Amino acid sequence: MTIEELQAICKKFKGVTEDIKWEDHLCFNVGDKMFIITSPNSVPVSASFKVNDEEFDEISSRKGFMPAPYLARYKWVHLDDINRLTKKQWEQYAKQSYELIASKLPAKTKKSLGLIK
Repeated sequence: MTIEELQAICKKFKGVTEDIKWEDHLCFNVGDKMFIITSPNSVPVSASFKVNDEEFDEISSRKGFMPAPYLARYKWVHLDDINRLTKKQWEQYAKQSYELIASKLPAKTKKSLGLIK
């Protein structure tokens, strides 16, 4: 998995934007809210993303995963190497994180992004 492949997955979702935060973290956003944070300059490339409350403990305990620093209380996990997940797994987790964040956006923002009619 490359950062470009992850980027392509994220760009398929409605209203997704990208920006650089903290000098070197590529972030994928919906409605100005982050749903994936990557560190493309680290070796290996790492990433953090939101998961369901019910899955958080189980995913956090997997090899290569840990509760995301500063974001664990919001049920974000950190993955030390994006290659630990397959493309299919990334599609699943990226979509889930996107949907979890998008679901909390104000109705006006959802409408402007075309997420609701």
